[in-house]
Amino acid sequence: MQRVNARRAASAALRGVPPPEGYPPERNLQDLTRHAADFEARKGFTFTVLDPVDGDVIGCVYLYPPEREGFDVAVQSWVRASHASLDGPLAETLVDWIAEDWPWERSDRYGR
Repeated sequence: MQRVNARRAASAALRGVPPPEGYPPERNLQDLTRHAADFEARKGFTFTVLDPVDGDVIGCVYLYPPEREGFDVAVQSWVRASHASLDGPLAETLVDWIAEDWPWERSDRYGR
């Protein structure tokens, strides 16, 4: 597994995740294992964003229970530095996707 150089989305509530230098493979595996368990338990949903042309990883999307009152879901995302121009479009696409395909009405997008 290689490190992924990610650009943190404006939703800086990711608490420094991922770090600019990327994660070592061991940490990536820990995160993947935790996200898979959350998905299986229906506690949180994590999605990899892929380039439709070559299947390369562009970024990631996280849908988890909100930490702040007044919201149904916390929405966070990041994109790789090489795809930084897609940060805004990804965040905006998430608005429509959540409205159309998920039961939540009030998304905490951390200031977006």
